Amino acid sequence: MENKINVAIIGLGFGKEFIQIYQQHPNVGKVAICARTKEKLDKIGDQFNIDEDMRFTSYGDVLNSKDIDAIHIVTPILEHAKQSLEALNAGKHTACTVPMATSVEECKAIVEAKNKMSKVSMMIETVIYSREFLYVKNLVETGKIGRIQFARGSHLQDMGLEGWPEYWLGFPPMHYGTHAIAPLLTITKSKAESVVCHGSGSISEDKAKRYGSPFAVETATIKLKDSNVVVEATRALYETVRQYRESFDVYGDKSSFEWEQIADEGHIMYDGGEDSRRVHVPDTDSLLPVEIASFTKKEQIDDKNHVSFIQGAGHGGSHPHLVNEFVSAIIEKRDSAVDAVISANITCTGICAHESALKSGERLMIPDFCEI
Repeated sequence: MENKINVAIIGLGFGKEFIQIYQQHPNVGKVAICARTKEKLDKIGDQFNIDEDMRFTSYGDVLNSKDIDAIHIVTPILEHAKQSLEALNAGKHTACTVPMATSVEECKAIVEAKNKMSKVSMMIETVIYSREFLYVKNLVETGKIGRIQFARGSHLQDMGLEGWPEYWLGFPPMHYGTHAIAPLLTITKSKAESVVCHGSGSISEDKAKRYGSPFAVETATIKLKDSNVVVEATRALYETVRQYRESFDVYGDKSSFEWEQIADEGHIMYDGGEDSRRVHVPDTDSLLPVEIASFTKKEQIDDKNHVSFIQGAGHGGSHPHLVNEFVSAIIEKRDSAVDAVISANITCTGICAHESALKSGERLMIPDFCEI
């Protein structure tokens, strides 16, 4: 069909939340799903009226299908790089949930594959399409923040609690640092050039030995390329008590934005001197095609027990924006706004930050993926 693509969603945990958005997007034809077990495949396939020929239990069959134009990967982190490379090399446009990979070499390989195959490659980074980020982005673009002087991001979450998959236990905090790092690089329209990171505290020995990562918290100071601004990102994964929080603060010479301390109490704008006010940022449905605009709202979320959905309606209403950007980039034959080079810079900032922490805060340079 003209100006329509067929999309396969791989992984039906978190991935299930994207099915209806793709189904209702005006530029999507068929939606396929892939799960390891036929029982889960058919349960979800029946729930969302997925055609029988669009249900797969083999990722290889998805890659070989001539009916599939694009693949959206929502699988465990350690599968991301391998599956993204397979998708790109099979000639499929590829979107993948965060992080892009867990090594610099994997990031380089994905950038190389994207360049070779000339396909869209996008990292599904929720924070930079959240209603909060889009609100602050508008303040920056309209000059209300003024010159950005400093920015800080944090992602604090205890993933050692019951219910999370086994592979999370002991995972290096900054290897899943994109939610704290991405808003800082995006709001400053910069790339990370180098990073210094320190680990703090410790986690239990049984967790630490799984990945050789001993720290409870990792905090990185990031030097931006061609900029005098330095930004800071903090990540905690276990054994550190705090209400779930994905946040960013932006400080300018005209006004500043600080994320709320407690969910739903309101963010804070500082307008100069001692003046401050609480703000509840507006929804972003007006920025989307009418067919998928409602998916920014909390009542559209299927898994209402997921913490990130409870505190932000599907990661700040970002899901339909991410789908729209991926599909639009394919239809318009352009790179996505979070393409392979940008994704690699964001991801490798976290990877190098963790390595820096293991080396007692040694400054490490971030590879320049534009040269690949």
